Amino acid sequence: MLACLCPVFDPGGLISTEPRINDRIRVPEVRLVAADGEQVGIVRIEEAHKRAEAAGLDLVEIAPTARPPVVKIMDYGKWKYDNAQKARESRRNQTNTLIKEMKLRPKIDDHDYETKKGHVVRFLRGGDKVKVTIMFRGREQSRPELGLNLLTKLAQEVEADGVVEAAPRQDGRNMIMVLAPTRKKSEARIEAKAEKERKAAERAADHEAEQRELAESRKASETAAKPTKKKRGPADNMDPDIDLV
Repeated sequence: MLACLCPVFDPGGLISTEPRINDRIRVPEVRLVAADGEQVGIVRIEEAHKRAEAAGLDLVEIAPTARPPVVKIMDYGKWKYDNAQKARESRRNQTNTLIKEMKLRPKIDDHDYETKKGHVVRFLRGGDKVKVTIMFRGREQSRPELGLNLLTKLAQEVEADGVVEAAPRQDGRNMIMVLAPTRKKSEARIEAKAEKERKAAERAADHEAEQRELAESRKASETAAKPTKKKRGPADNMDPDIDLV
């Protein structure tokens, strides 16, 4: 059973979200839960305090609105620390799906279309939704099928990374379609992190190989630069002024 962090009135005028513990629990009777989860039942508050002190733990009010209030014997400091860790981990893993927007014209040229399609794919792979807007101008408004065909083509070409969440619909002068990613943002983030680590490892390996090649090249250059000693023979020991007959 988890502690209920219900607001508790503080005589100092502040509202506390901390549960009442130990001597702050001032009711005649409580429903006691032992440290191992055993339901002890309704006991006098003095008895509950004695049991908590005997166990070397705290008496914590976990259901203040119950009649009588429910209290549990526990290590309050450890419980509070564990809850803080869980909350921090939950915030770290929390992901917010964003909606990116990509605007196209119904008569967009092939190069611009491929560029914008690449952005759509990147957004979807990043775990974000994409709102694709076809903007009609002038006489283009009489040809809504141009926008519909373009959106249908785009949805088909990115179906490996996204699905149509909101089908194409006319919205004033524009036509809108919403694509949703096929993977959760948390999964995309894990994959992106793994890819980043892989590239970092490759760069480190390349740098190490370059340093090794540089060291070997430097060593070879130093060896080639050293003067070679000429091996002395019998003629080198003769006096050059002595004529040989």
